Amino acid sequence: MGKIDEIYMSEALKEARQAIKEDEVPVGCVVVHKGRVIARGHNQIERLKDPTAHAEMLALTSAANYLGVKWLNGASLYVTIEPCSMCAGALVLARIKRIYYGAKDPKTGACGSVLNIANHKKLNHRIEVKGGILQKECGSLLSEFFRKKRK
Repeated sequence: MGKIDEIYMSEALKEARQAIKEDEVPVGCVVVHKGRVIARGHNQIERLKDPTAHAEMLALTSAANYLGVKWLNGASLYVTIEPCSMCAGALVLARIKRIYYGAKDPKTGACGSVLNIANHKKLNHRIEVKGGILQKECGSLLSEFFRKKRK
């Protein structure tokens, strides 16, 4: 794991912390293109009353708008938890090059944990995936959030 990956994942963690302030599940992400963060996102499902308002979905839309394109060739996404099937599917459709995630999602992860949409042989695009970046910090945010919710 490179230092640059930790720097970008730290930016995703900032987004996850913003989600906590908004009483959202703490997932955050950034999209990086040519060495620059071009988009940010955090979960806004409760705020927008939209089940698709995941951090990744919002950041993808923002990145595509920023670049003025529908395909994010060469871009990387850093996200605090392994993307779900909806997000992984959208990332394939956006032709993102790489997904870097923090914590695995053993319940809904679609980049290898439960499903592997990011690298499905029948799809027309495959994404490089690397997990475990700042895994402890990413997982702790989620664990603490849900621990407080159960009280």
